[in-house]
Parts: sequence; C-alpha cells; structure tokens
Amino acid sequence: MADFPEVLGRHRVCGEEQTAALGQHLAGHLRRGDVVCLFGELGTGKSVMARAIAAALGVAERMPSPTYTIVEEYAGSLPVLHVDLYRIADEDEFSMLGIDEALAESVSLIEWADRVPHLAASAAVRVYLAIADDPDCRDVTIERGAR
Repeated sequence: MADFPEVLGRHRVCGEEQTAALGQHLAGHLRRGDVVCLFGELGTGKSVMARAIAAALGVAERMPSPTYTIVEEYAGSLPVLHVDLYRIADEDEFSMLGIDEALAESVSLIEWADRVPHLAASAAVRVYLAIADDPDCRDVTIERGAR
C-alpha cells in the first residue's frame, strides 16, 4: 500500500456525500490484494463507504449490500470484492467461503470484519465508523493495518 498519512486518523463526516468523499480519497491509495475492513454498528455508513471506494476504483454498476449473498465481485480499474460478514458466525464458516484467492487478486471491502478476527488483524486498512453526537454525522477512524 502506498503511504497515505493524510487519510489516516480521525475524521468527522456529515452526510453521505462527505462519507463518500473520504472513501474515494482512501481508494486512491489502495492496490490489488489490499483488504479494507469496515467496522461499525448498523446504519453507520459501512456500505456507503464501500460503494464510494468501489466507485473510485471504476466500478460502474449498482452495488447492493451483499448481506444475503455474502460475497460479490465487481470489475473496475482493479477487481473489487465486496463481502458482508453479518451472517457469518465464526472464522470456520468464513474459511468455507473459499475466497482466499479472490482476496489476493482484488481490493476487498469487508463489512462486519469483527466476525473474522484473523482477517481484521491482517487487513491493509481498518475503518471504524460510529454515529457522532449529531445523528447526521459520523466519527471515522482510519488505521493502517498489517500489510
């Protein structure tokens, strides 16, 4: 991953447009094989952030949440893998998905990454979203991961 100190740290974003702008900025620093883990409760903007990153990577098609399909692949300037682990119980169930090769060949956007601690620990980037004191705003923390 390229150096991206201006994206790391705490940010306050208000509304989907600002959340998307931060995601688009982060996307400019990602490369094939990077895993971006998105953490936050329901409604904090994980899917908004994932869609913005994917759009900045050239994904033109509509990107619905993969809550029921769990994994969706998209073509862009880099392949994008969008994964929603909300319905995954543990790491064993995650390994049954068999997506290790796809993770290595894509920029992978993983929602509910806390369900698979080893994946979160090895991610290139961790993004934490929380509802701020203003319900239209989010406190976002972006950390460099292990990669």
